[in-house]
Amino acid sequence: MTVALGLRFLLELAALAALAYGGWQAPAPIWVRLFLSVLLPLAAVAIWGRWVAPKGRKVLPDPLRLIPEWCVFGGGALALVAAGHPWLGVALALLAAGDRLALWWLDRNSGDAAPTDQTTPLRPGDTTR
Repeated sequence: MTVALGLRFLLELAALAALAYGGWQAPAPIWVRLFLSVLLPLAAVAIWGRWVAPKGRKVLPDPLRLIPEWCVFGGGALALVAAGHPWLGVALALLAAGDRLALWWLDRNSGDAAPTDQTTPLRPGDTTR
């Protein structure tokens, strides 16, 4: 579980770096490239911080959380493809999808401290919940 969350954090950083790199590689004047290389990661941080981060202002429940997650990871992957690195884009997308699947399988909610199942354990002698 810790490995999946650690990989998740590294993938988030990779997506931000990919967005900055993709903005810088845009076929445009340097001032537009600079603007995009700053604006794209900032937009991703705003999306992530609002709807995905565990301490966000309006964290979306699963499966709605997948929408902003894939805006960030998909945007990073598309930025890499547009910058001429299709295999890196595919790798980012596949790793992000695999990690999300692993977190779901491990009954995690992308970094929340408590599992989604909040049932109380049975005490000795109890037969029902």
